[in-house]
Amino acid sequence: MKKPQLCRLLWARRFHVSPNPVWQKVPMSRFEKDDFLPYAKLAGALNCVKSRLKRPLTLSEKVLYSHLDEPETQDIKRGESYLRLRPDRVAMQDATAQMALLQFISSGLKKVAVPSTVHCDHLIEAQVCGIEDLARAKDMHKEVYDFLASACAKYGLGFWKPGSGIIHQIILENYAFPGLLMIGTDSHTPNGGGLGGLCIGVGGADAVDVMANIPWELKCPKVIGCNLTGKISGWTSPKDVILKMAEILTVKGGTGAIIEYHGSGVESISCTGMATICNMGAEIGATTSLFPFNQRMAKYLCATGRGEMAALAEKYQKELLTADKDCKYDQLIEINLDTLEPLVNGPFTPDLAHPISKLGENSKKNGYPMDIKVGLIGSCTNSSYEDMGRCANIAKDALSHGLKSNIPFNVTPGSEQIRATIERDGMFEVFEKFGGTVLANACGPCIGQWDRKDVKKGEKNTIMTSYNRNFTGRNDANPATHCFVTSPEMVTALSICGRLDFNPLKDELEGTDGKKFKLKAPHGEELPAKGFDPGQDTYTAPPASGDDVKVVVDPKSERLQVLAPFEKWDGKDYVDLTVLIKIKGKCTTDHISAAGPWLKYRGHLDNISNNLFIGATNAENNEMNKLKNQKSGEYAAVPAVARDYKANKIKWVAVGEENYGEGSSREHAALEPRHLGGVAIIVKSFARIHETNLKKQGMLALTFANAGDYDKVKPDSKISLLNLKDLAAGKPVDCEIKNGGSSDKIQLNHSFNDLQIKWFQAGSALNLMKELASGGGKGDGKGKGEEKPK
Repeated sequence: MKKPQLCRLLWARRFHVSPNPVWQKVPMSRFEKDDFLPYAKLAGALNCVKSRLKRPLTLSEKVLYSHLDEPETQDIKRGESYLRLRPDRVAMQDATAQMALLQFISSGLKKVAVPSTVHCDHLIEAQVCGIEDLARAKDMHKEVYDFLASACAKYGLGFWKPGSGIIHQIILENYAFPGLLMIGTDSHTPNGGGLGGLCIGVGGADAVDVMANIPWELKCPKVIGCNLTGKISGWTSPKDVILKMAEILTVKGGTGAIIEYHGSGVESISCTGMATICNMGAEIGATTSLFPFNQRMAKYLCATGRGEMAALAEKYQKELLTADKDCKYDQLIEINLDTLEPLVNGPFTPDLAHPISKLGENSKKNGYPMDIKVGLIGSCTNSSYEDMGRCANIAKDALSHGLKSNIPFNVTPGSEQIRATIERDGMFEVFEKFGGTVLANACGPCIGQWDRKDVKKGEKNTIMTSYNRNFTGRNDANPATHCFVTSPEMVTALSICGRLDFNPLKDELEGTDGKKFKLKAPHGEELPAKGFDPGQDTYTAPPASGDDVKVVVDPKSERLQVLAPFEKWDGKDYVDLTVLIKIKGKCTTDHISAAGPWLKYRGHLDNISNNLFIGATNAENNEMNKLKNQKSGEYAAVPAVARDYKANKIKWVAVGEENYGEGSSREHAALEPRHLGGVAIIVKSFARIHETNLKKQGMLALTFANAGDYDKVKPDSKISLLNLKDLAAGKPVDCEIKNGGSSDKIQLNHSFNDLQIKWFQAGSALNLMKELASGGGKGDGKGKGEEKPK
């Protein structure tokens, strides 16, 4: 037998596929049989890049550079050049898809250019239980769901109905693959790195570019390596790896970089565990995160019906899906899994880490409420079969001693497939006996979709979650709620005792028989022995042609609104801008554009703008949503003041501090200030996604060249941005700050490149796209995303 034939047989046995597959014709997913894995094309582009750079490449560089639009000519410098890329697919959740699709519709294009999907996971509020909450959401949000379904059918997108599950879990189960480049309109899109893909969170305008067949632009990321040694075991979980990384790098330490995990310790982590780690890379500001292709990924691909994909990935493993020997990282972090102690991070920020052995002591010292009110497991970060199995294992241990959860215990399955499988395998029953409530397959309390009744707003309390984000008011809109983030196993164990000073690794519990016992270290199967149960079919494929499909937006709707284009820049300097608000301290996208009850307005720009900056702290009075109208002298809510300025044609600027706009990818945090008359945001530093979102909407995103100049801005300052006609890449903007009779001249930095400056001049990236599509603008001849959409 010849060697190629022998190799095919070995692959067939390992991955349970046909011994004679057509290697270059493996579909990207079971839903897109005419779109194939692009490995041969990617390998060709990568060889071109390697011949130019003449150096070993990291894994993330291989995946990223192999997707370059023009690999033979593009400038490639980490942390400096802008890359023009061709992603393989686009994914959008229902809250962000509304605005993205409204923008796509306004572009006048007939069909998306790349495989794209919409996932209904954000609008389902946790109130009673999964079945009732889902039915209520379908009724309450019918207008939005109908709009999304019809737009998907019209423009060629796959549609995942409400109840199908959380976008990132659906992507992992069906669409992610090693070497993928995907953009998603959600900050936790990097979850797909658990299957070796570069999955990057973006705003809706970026998604529109890709769906319109325009190269997507990304500043060439630096690469932070994380070498994992040792082995995950006992109470330590994959979640503890990323909680440790958050402690090391803080919420902004990964900004402008891809986190690339490698080392012998990787082999001890399941595919879904790797996804957990990548998912929470958003909490350290990373562009994305990924792991190298290995047998844990291959096992997961086979278990989810993608054996031929695993076989083809193995064929390209060394060439495309593994870092080169002697590649260089911009920073290298070492984590020994043998000595990694379980962590609990929080409250109010995901980078404040407490080893479980110190949690009780630290909590008492800091005055945290010691009694835990609610335990919540699941979310896009931790809702895999393995996660649920390990939690059920702890629950069964407690039940065997007559104990159950001492507090309300909520379980969020990540997908319909996970829900159906854990129900079949008896975990559902265990959680119910434990005192748990199984919620809908949706984001729920993780994003503030939680009709919480057990505490009043303003009441100081503690909750414990396996989620990813714990900003003030994030889960229940109560700024006094102390939310801690940890592994689902630790949430389950702590829910039995109900206190922050319980350490399940050392402390004993007392069973109903009066005997003391310690919880056993959790165990859970990586994948279901009986295979996954797909549950109900919740996917709708688009028709072959959408020509006969009508997409209707009622002009009287309070939920949806057709977008009007923003005004073009008039070519003049911005002189004597009013300061709408000077923000003190942390300002996330939650602070700029709150979620929770506001999610229902994500498709109506004017209505959702009524939440602009309502969560931000006004530096003048240390209060939220209360500031002085500089025109009238009266104090009012921030959106009301902004609307008054807009009505009187008063252009304004907002001023903030470090890592402004961290958190969610929601572009509403950029659309709202633009819609209500803002022209610039000036801060000490930006989070990546939000900075890009501001640029896309024609806003000036500027940073103080000297961070101390933040202190020169007063509530009644007048700010002028000068010489804007000479705005150029790398050239600071001249700024004058007037305070009464005195003035200060300072400089403001920016990261605009030539194309992004054209966005500003056109009034938005979408405006520029329309100009070019109609022949009203000229590209620069260098393929920088300015060609006419096809």
